[in-house]
Amino acid sequence: MRETPLQRGKIRVKRVFLVILFFTLLLLGGKLVASQQYQPVDASDQTTVQVKIPDGSSASQVAVLLKNQDLIRSEKAFLKYCRQENLDARLKAGTFNLSRSMSVKEISSQLVTGQNVKDSVTIPEGYTIKEIGQLLEEKKGIQPDEWQQALQDDYDYEFLPPPDRTNRLEGYLFPDTYVFAEADDAHAMIEQMLKNFATRWDKQFAPLMAGTQMDSHEIIIIASLIEREAQKAEERQRIAGVIYNRLDINMPLQIDATVLYSLGAHKSKVNNADLKVDSPYNTYRYPGLPAGPISCPGSASIAAALQPENNNYFYYVSRGDGSHQFSRTFAEHQAAIRKYSQ
Repeated sequence: MRETPLQRGKIRVKRVFLVILFFTLLLLGGKLVASQQYQPVDASDQTTVQVKIPDGSSASQVAVLLKNQDLIRSEKAFLKYCRQENLDARLKAGTFNLSRSMSVKEISSQLVTGQNVKDSVTIPEGYTIKEIGQLLEEKKGIQPDEWQQALQDDYDYEFLPPPDRTNRLEGYLFPDTYVFAEADDAHAMIEQMLKNFATRWDKQFAPLMAGTQMDSHEIIIIASLIEREAQKAEERQRIAGVIYNRLDINMPLQIDATVLYSLGAHKSKVNNADLKVDSPYNTYRYPGLPAGPISCPGSASIAAALQPENNNYFYYVSRGDGSHQFSRTFAEHQAAIRKYSQ
């Protein structure tokens, strides 16, 4: 049966419609792919990456540097965005703190405004929340009363102790280099540090919890002790082993750093009167772990708390050069004290 002119017309209209539909979907798909290329490489990874842009760098050279650091999904997409926004000739030289959680828009904006490492604040490992507040007062003009108020604010993170706990945030303001916005107040700065802790914990440390009898808060307490006691990186796991050995036999930890935290003071040497301070943080007076962390530990100390050295040491004493002499018995420890106290 032959097609009528009307049927042939309908077929042509249908074909035209399908062609239009195909190219429309193709165009939308292309836009979707392009849009994805502008998104963060990993929105959950706020690890700081320091990138140095040399003087005279072209936009293409900047794109290569960013891609090599895995900060952007595509060099072409970065260059396309910069051309569209007329930014390619405005990218500044300098040293910048960037992260994989930043979009192409956020990265290019920071490179254009020149908000580089000079605007950053580095929170050292082992700082207490009090010391962090003092640092932010010096670097960012955060006033002490604002900092104290922000420490009492509510933050929605499951790993934090209950809101009524004293020094609730101690141990959880993750030591790192941060670039805070001009408008950020103390609450916003704390929020950024807590979010960084959450990201690091989930990616680096939560998988190691299966091999420990401790909960996450106890791990941070132990890590904070290690951070304050270990001056040599290679001794972190050994000190962790001593702490666990003492806890296993209910032997007081007798860590001087907990006494200093109880006193709220810095001293080069703890005396006998200091050891008697009545505080749940004083591990000379109370057995077991102190009431909470005594500092904000970094990655290495948290890792050491989760993976302590398996040893038979119960004592250690400073050699005076940052290292420690470790002993198995009290007699060995006394001999070490006599040797290194001269």
